[in-house]
Parts: sequence; structure tokens; C-alpha cells
Amino acid sequence: MRNVASPYWRPWLKPAHRCLVPITSFSEYASTKPRKTPVWFALDESRPLFAFAGIWRPLTGVREPKREEPLPEEHRLFSFLTTEANGVVGPVHPKAMPVLLTTADDGRTWLEAPAEEALQLQRPLSDEMMAEVARGMRQDGI
Repeated sequence: MRNVASPYWRPWLKPAHRCLVPITSFSEYASTKPRKTPVWFALDESRPLFAFAGIWRPLTGVREPKREEPLPEEHRLFSFLTTEANGVVGPVHPKAMPVLLTTADDGRTWLEAPAEEALQLQRPLSDEMMAEVARGMRQDGI
């Protein structure tokens, strides 16, 4: 979710619908031939815990376009906030990257602050604070 000014997202940016998505790394695919190559990013080689700035919203009714019957119960859909790519992610995915929250204060701000303050976190992490940690398919086949 990048366009936070969209009327579609506005109701879901309130603190009650924000969440943290805990991760140790994330991937983007490099446009290589004959197949795209997965590239993994983390804060450093040890892959410490950090979080995406996430939101959730309830869903009832039909979700999949081909599904005719509505879902029998409420579900929750999750998204995460994105921003312009930094110099580490940009060479692989120039359009955008997830908003990365690396401190407890950032996490608290995202979860509790008014939207105007929380959305100040929608900025790329500085290049010095992250690294490419792996490239290519896993050797163990998983």
C-alpha cells in the first residue's frame, strides 16, 4: 500500500487497523533470464528481527473473482505500507520497498500514533541500515 491519500485506504489507517508484521528478511525478484532471481534483504547478515508497517481489514462476502458463493465467515486481509526504494533495494525493484520498522519506538508510533504522525514512517530505510543477504535459489531445494 503506497498511496495513503486514497479514500480506499483512509479508514484502515486508524490505529485500530494497524499491525506489525515481524520478519527477519524479505525478497524481491531481479529481472534475470531465463528466470527471475530471488534477492533477499535484511538488516544485516545475522538477519535480526524487524517489522513491516502493516494494516488489516475485515472481509465478508466474495473475495476471489471466480468464486460464486460468499465466504461463510469474516476473514481478515493484510497489507503493508510501501515507500520509494532505497539504494539497496532499488537496483532490484526500483519502484518501491516495504516500510521497515527497526526500533521499538517506531513500532509503537506505527501502532498508537495519530495517522499524520504514523505516516511519517513512510520513508525508505537508509542504505547503511540494510543489506542484500542472499541471491538465487536455495541450495537445499526448499
